[in-house]
Amino acid sequence: MVTQHPPTNSLQVVFLSLLPRIERHGRFYFRFLRCPHKQEEAVAEMVALAWRWYVRLVKRGKDPSQFSSALASFAARAVNAGRRICGQEKPKDVLSFQAQKRYGFEVDKLPDCNNLTASALEEILTDNTQTPVDEQVCFRLDFPSWLKTRTERDRRVIDDLMLGERTLDVSRRYGLTPGRVSQLRREFQLDWLRFCGELEAEGQGFG
Repeated sequence: MVTQHPPTNSLQVVFLSLLPRIERHGRFYFRFLRCPHKQEEAVAEMVALAWRWYVRLVKRGKDPSQFSSALASFAARAVNAGRRICGQEKPKDVLSFQAQKRYGFEVDKLPDCNNLTASALEEILTDNTQTPVDEQVCFRLDFPSWLKTRTERDRRVIDDLMLGERTLDVSRRYGLTPGRVSQLRREFQLDWLRFCGELEAEGQGFG
């Protein structure tokens, strides 16, 4: 005996009626993802899994529309565990959401700015295969030594600025005015150049 299944078109119509509820559940479940693109990607993977399972359940004689919330919940948890429509994420892949969540790190693009006023150290830290090896070695030795000459708060501010944090965000984090953060950025630049012997100490006080 051949089992008759509903045509795909009719399945799609019913699933689309459930889609808003599934997406709402996904956006709420993945609200911890601060990057909107990563959140949308997770929700899209969740919808894809929900659709695959929906079709399978219908073929087994079930009516998933009667338990759409449970379907959405299982799909969200599966994506959060690394499940994807095309397989499982590799837990050691640095671009894997599962790896980032497990080891507590994020992958982001480099800052768009490319000038000294935005970050005195940005150009130095940029991977440049044309930089002579001896200069790269000197920087890797000198930079940590220079950081030790700054206060703990200064080191934290420097780290944030090097990561491309906005002046306004840094000022709020450390209870400073945006103008003071900009002033500190310039001070750090001058102090680093002075430490490297590229700037005469006389007449270059911070003021």
